[in-house]
Amino acid sequence: MTSIDERLVRERAAEHGVPDAVAREFTARSRPCLYLVPHGDLPESRRKDARPAARTGGLPALPDGVDWPAGKGPLVLSVDCGALPRGALDIELPADGHLLFFTEIEYPPDSAMVLHVPVGTPTTERVATYEFDGEPMQVKVYAPQTLYPLAGLTVDEDWRESPATRAFLDEGGNDDDNDGVLDSFEEAVLAAASDGSRPGVTVQIGGFSQSWDMAPDEGDLVLLAQLAGQAIDYDVRTMNLIVGTRQDIAAQRYADLQYEQQC
Repeated sequence: MTSIDERLVRERAAEHGVPDAVAREFTARSRPCLYLVPHGDLPESRRKDARPAARTGGLPALPDGVDWPAGKGPLVLSVDCGALPRGALDIELPADGHLLFFTEIEYPPDSAMVLHVPVGTPTTERVATYEFDGEPMQVKVYAPQTLYPLAGLTVDEDWRESPATRAFLDEGGNDDDNDGVLDSFEEAVLAAASDGSRPGVTVQIGGFSQSWDMAPDEGDLVLLAQLAGQAIDYDVRTMNLIVGTRQDIAAQRYADLQYEQQC
């Protein structure tokens, strides 16, 4: 498990006139994440030695005896677990091998699957054609794009309801000014956590979801992956969220994950 950079949060709080107690509540309601972004979206300081860790789209390389998932959902993301920064997340992913994400992103999926292919497993790239009732069919294949990991920070969307933060907002009977202060403080911390460049439309692993509707990562459920449709195909305007319990994610019980699409 990683830890939040409390010094960074305190420094930004001091710069923005945010009380220490509020900064502590912000830290307590924060979770680390990894953004997976194109090389050009990395901060300049990270580009020279950047190591790719994922790919959107393309064809899957699957072990012998493993075919496309039922429903023939497209491959939307492949993650090289061994290329992810160690200790960057507070959820447990495999130490090596690839995680393959199959799901529809253009409309709510009838079926979806996350598959772990251990390192060293013999695989064969599958073709995108198949037969159905004797007729040739084509699986949707998105153009592949190489992605690079960028550490980031997320915060619970309800963090401002914490006691000290609520009191800070209520000071003077008008919380508009202090609400703006917290907006600037929050954005400064989240940007600084990603070396000054917080990505926009992207793929996110771990952290709190940035959902468009009710967040699915509530109660015992935490976010495994969030895939903005436009990060895979620019014309697809959906948000695709995959959640599960920490225990199921750590034990690789990916069949128990839950999938939600928002638009």
